[in-house]
Amino acid sequence: MFENFERSQIDGDGCRINVVHGGTGPALLLLHGYPQNHVEWHKVAPCLTKHFSVVCPDLRGYGDSEKPPSTNDDLSTYCKKASARDQIAVMRHLGHHQFHLVGHDRGVRVGLRLALDHPNSVLSFTNLDVMPSMEAFENMDASLAYSWFHWLLMRQPSPLPETIFSANPKLFLDFFLENWTSVPNSFTEAAYEEYLRCFSDPETVRAMCADYRSVTLDMKHDDTDRGKQLSCPVLVLWGSEMSKRPGWQTGKNLDMMSVWRARASNVRGKALECGHFIPEEKPEELVSELLEFILSIEKEQNHD
Repeated sequence: MFENFERSQIDGDGCRINVVHGGTGPALLLLHGYPQNHVEWHKVAPCLTKHFSVVCPDLRGYGDSEKPPSTNDDLSTYCKKASARDQIAVMRHLGHHQFHLVGHDRGVRVGLRLALDHPNSVLSFTNLDVMPSMEAFENMDASLAYSWFHWLLMRQPSPLPETIFSANPKLFLDFFLENWTSVPNSFTEAAYEEYLRCFSDPETVRAMCADYRSVTLDMKHDDTDRGKQLSCPVLVLWGSEMSKRPGWQTGKNLDMMSVWRARASNVRGKALECGHFIPEEKPEELVSELLEFILSIEKEQNHD
């Protein structure tokens, strides 16, 4: 995987970030989700390097990035503001002061904060299958709570969730991958082994729980920016086949496009026939959607 990419360890905002990067052209930052790492882009990143300078980091606490210590009372270490500053530092280190941004799962949450805090750096923002945290928790119902059980568990004080997940990492990883996927055989053996390696590391589990626990602070930051719209074009793609996780992302009362249209003035989007893991379930469709979206923006900017 990532055979023609360069691998680097880059200092983020006080946190060493593991990165693979390659290609030429406009900069494109791909931010992964839970319970994965940068490997989730292995099917799409090589295709995108034909058009872009592609950067695939592990978020702080994930994969082979550094996992700073934190406490139950310290939510700032893994809040999305901190993770967003990491990625700004990574991109500037690589010489990219403006870039297109694609996030999946946790990567969307970091990406949203990055786009809000650093609007002059983000040329476009693509959201893969995520409802913003503030809207989700303010509209939480029984079905959304059921599908997001891991959120509610991982927010509990340490060491409860860390102990539970570390007791049988493979059981939990397999549960998430199976129940959030609708396209069979989406995960290659090599990718799965990487996910299991990282998910089996107690330090990664600790950092993941801290990441989820920090949503309390994330929502305070979101509330401060309530009503603030993203200035860049936004593409929203989500999986329509989540029958194994009823209530996923929206519960009974939320609508993906309506929520994101309240967040930005220029929004387009559609559902894809897959589950949550779009980059691995529908890689060809995702590449096609990204090329159409991002290259159209590049074309418009070149004409200005």
